[in-house]
Order: sequence, then structure tokens, then C-alpha cells
Amino acid sequence: MSTSGSTRAILAALTANAGVAAAKCIGFLITGSSSLLAEAVHSMADTSNQALLLFGQRAARKQATALHPFGYGRSRYFWSFVVALVLFILGSVFALYEGYHKIVYRSELTDPAVALGILVVASGLETFSFRRAIVESRPLKGRANWWNFIRNSRNPELPVVLLEDSGALIGLAFALAGVGLTVVTGDPMWDGIGTIGIGLLLGVVATILMIEMHSLLIGEGATVAQTQAIRFAVEATRHVDRLIYLRTQYLGPDEMLVAVRMSVRPHLELATLAAAIDTAKANIRAAVPTARVIYLEPNLDRGLMS
Repeated sequence: MSTSGSTRAILAALTANAGVAAAKCIGFLITGSSSLLAEAVHSMADTSNQALLLFGQRAARKQATALHPFGYGRSRYFWSFVVALVLFILGSVFALYEGYHKIVYRSELTDPAVALGILVVASGLETFSFRRAIVESRPLKGRANWWNFIRNSRNPELPVVLLEDSGALIGLAFALAGVGLTVVTGDPMWDGIGTIGIGLLLGVVATILMIEMHSLLIGEGATVAQTQAIRFAVEATRHVDRLIYLRTQYLGPDEMLVAVRMSVRPHLELATLAAAIDTAKANIRAAVPTARVIYLEPNLDRGLMS
């Protein structure tokens, strides 16, 4: 799983969201639309989120220390979890409050054409960011559908950007509907309802992200396909009878720990056993390149010849 693809997707999203946030803020000041304000806060939160994802990638590159002997790869999971919290607190709660305020006090819109124009432009920029995330995710997704990719990917940034961008596009649709119905009916309540829709949407996206990032933080193992590939790689090694047990865990998106106990043929010389272990490790790394830390334990119950 290459970090470069994630970085390109994050930078595209950062650029788009920064421009969109500025445009929405200006639009809110001109029109007074709560939907635009909620979307402005949403885009500012997304921009902050992308900065946090880049920071997480940088933190993950720190060298291993005595305190963290397996390195800092899980920093990317931690900062992705923080992103979900930011999206929920800054986006969802604020939008729900603004929507409630708009429905209760019914403040009028001014220059709704400006609001609609900004939302249309923002939709174009968000579509650009979303397409970039799809392009970078497709090689990792393989034949799986997009939902399974989000649920099963060990790369945290691409699912985050995909969910953020898809949420942003749906949120823009809510905002367009709210402002449009306000213009048609003359009732600003619809602007408030669109804002509440944005808040609920952000809450759903943030909840999905927190669940997925929590699972990665506490440690996920290899996928089913990777487990099968590791098993085959071990059992295809000369002098190995069978794999007794296999334990895996991702130390970071690009690094997996693999622990194997395998049954070897009886009465092997030590040099032959050592060569078999080295070959098994090479086979595992060839089958699953993310398997960087490998511990192999031969079953010595039958004895060895010295």
C-alpha cells in the first residue's frame, strides 16, 4: 500500500476544500444562509482534517525507538481517528445548532442567487477532489465494492478522504435543496432543514470513521486473501510439512507483523533448518509485501540432527 497515492488524494482534497471554505464563508456573509454557513464550517473542518492526515503520515515515518520498537506506523490510524472527532464536533454539532436556530428564528436570505452560484462552484471543486480519491483508491480496492474497501482497507487516509468527499457532495445537495426551496417558497425554514440534514449526514460519516479507525487502532490482522497467501507460502517451502498456527497484525498501513509456527520434517540438520526458515520468510514477503516483521518458529518435537 503506497503512501504516495494517499498523499496525492489528501493534497487534492486540501486544495479543493480550502478554496471551497473561503467561497462559502464569503457567500454566508453576503446571503445569511445557514446552509452555506454549515457547509463553510464543514469545509473548514475538512481542510483541517487533511492537514491532520498529512501530519499523521509524517509522524508515522519516525524511526523506531526503545520505547516504540515497532515504529510509529499507527500514528496514521490515530490522526485519522482524530479527524473523525473533528468532523463530528466542528461539522455535525455546529450544523445541527445552526439548522435549529434558522428554523426557530426564520431569518431571511439575501441574494440567494449568490448562494446557489457558490454551491454549484463548490460542487465542481468537491467533484474534482472526489475523482482524485477514487483514482488513487482503485488500485487498492481491486475487485471489492467501495463499501467493502472502506470497511476492510488497512490504509486509513483514502477511506477518510472518500467518505469526507462523498459526504461533502451529499451535503452540497442538501444545501442546494434548502436554498432552492427557500427561494421557491419564500420560507427560510427550508434553509434550516437543509442545514439539519447536513448535520445529520456529518454525524453518520463521523461515526463510520470512528468505528473503522478504532478497529485499526486496536490492531487488525491480515485480510482473508493475505492469510491464505501466507499459509500457501509457508507450506510450499521445502522441508515444511504444514503450518500449525498463524498470527498477524498491522503495525501500520504499510507494515504487518507475522508470527508463524510450522511443522518441519524430522531429523533436519541445523543448517538445512535455517535455510528453510529463510526461504519461508522470503516466500511470505514475496506473497505479501507488507509482511515486514516475521517470526517463524519451527516445531522441534521430533528432534534435529546437529
